[in-house]
Amino acid sequence: MRTWRLRIRQLRESDRGCYMCQINTSPMKKQIGCIDVQVPPNIVDEESSADIAVQEGEDAILTCRATGHPPPRVTWKREDGDFMLLRKPGSRELIKVESFNGSELRLPRLERRQMGAYLCIASNDVPPAVSKRVSLSVHFAPSVRAPSQLLGAPLGSDVQLECHVEASPTPVSYWLKGGRVPQNGFIAGIGGIGNGLEVGQPRPEMLLDGPKYMITEKRNGFRGIMTLLVRSFSPSDVGTYHCVSTNSLGRAEGTLRLYEIKIHGSNGIGDSDQLNIIGGLAEATRDRGNSGSKSVIKSSTNQIITSILLVMTSLGIYFLTSTISLVVVNSVQNNDALVIR
Repeated sequence: MRTWRLRIRQLRESDRGCYMCQINTSPMKKQIGCIDVQVPPNIVDEESSADIAVQEGEDAILTCRATGHPPPRVTWKREDGDFMLLRKPGSRELIKVESFNGSELRLPRLERRQMGAYLCIASNDVPPAVSKRVSLSVHFAPSVRAPSQLLGAPLGSDVQLECHVEASPTPVSYWLKGGRVPQNGFIAGIGGIGNGLEVGQPRPEMLLDGPKYMITEKRNGFRGIMTLLVRSFSPSDVGTYHCVSTNSLGRAEGTLRLYEIKIHGSNGIGDSDQLNIIGGLAEATRDRGNSGSKSVIKSSTNQIITSILLVMTSLGIYFLTSTISLVVVNSVQNNDALVIR
C-alpha cells in the first residue's frame, strides 16, 4: 500500500480551497480535502479615519476598515474608558453606551462632551486583535465663568481670583485690571492690531506673573481653571479684574470686583483678632479683652435682602448679581467684624 501526501509550504490566503487526490484506476478513485486558511485581523489605514477636527454642532463619521478571515468584528470604545455618548436616532438626547459595533461610527450634531480619543478594535477569534486610535476634536469658541464675581479681603492678605474656562482649540488666556476690555479683545501688547479703545476710555492693565501676582492655569481636556493670586493685598489692588480667553473661534471674559474688608474695632487683624476666609466660608474671631473670652462668629448665606442692601449701601456698592452674597456677622455697633462673602 502506498501513501501520497501534499505539503503546502508558507500557507497563504490564496491557498484556501478544496484539493482532490485522484487514482487513475478502473474505475477511477478520488478523495477530496478542503483547507480553510484563517487570517488574523488587519486594519487598513488608507480606508480608515485619521484624526479629525470639527466644529460643535457639525456631523462626523469615523470609519474603520478591517480585513481578515473570518471577517473581523469591529467595535468602537473610548480610549479613556469612559462611556461613549451617542445620540438616539431622531432625538436630541445623548445616551451612554460602553461600546458600539460597526465599521462606521456616526456622530450627528456633535457636542463638546463627545470630544476625545476613540479606539477601533478589530477581532475575529484569530489572535491577535488589533486596534487603531482616532482622535476627535470638537472646536468651539471660549466660554468663561467666574464662580465669585465679588471678592473681599483684609489688607495684607493674599487673595485668589478664579475663572473657569471651556474652549477648543486651546485658548490664550490672560488677566487684566481696571478699565474696560474692548469688544474685539485687542489692547496694547495683545494681537498687535491697535487697542480697540475709544478716546478717553481707561486702558486696562495686563497683569504678568511676578512678585506681585502669581498666574496659573490648569487644563483638563477642553476645561480649564485660570487663577490670579494677588499677594499682600493693598488699597491700590481694589478694583475690577478681567479674565480673558481667546482662540481662533472667538473670545470671552469674566469680570470680578475686588474690595477691602474692614475689621471694625481694631486697626487690622492682630494677634487677638482673626478673620479666616476659606472656601467661601467666612469666620471671624474677636478677643473680648480683659474678660479672657473669645467669640467665634460664622457667616450664613440665609440673610434677608434688607440687610444685604444696607451693607451694600454703606460700602458704596449699588449693584447686585446672583453671584454676590453679603453677610453681616453680629452687629457693627458691638464692634464685631463685618464679614462679606
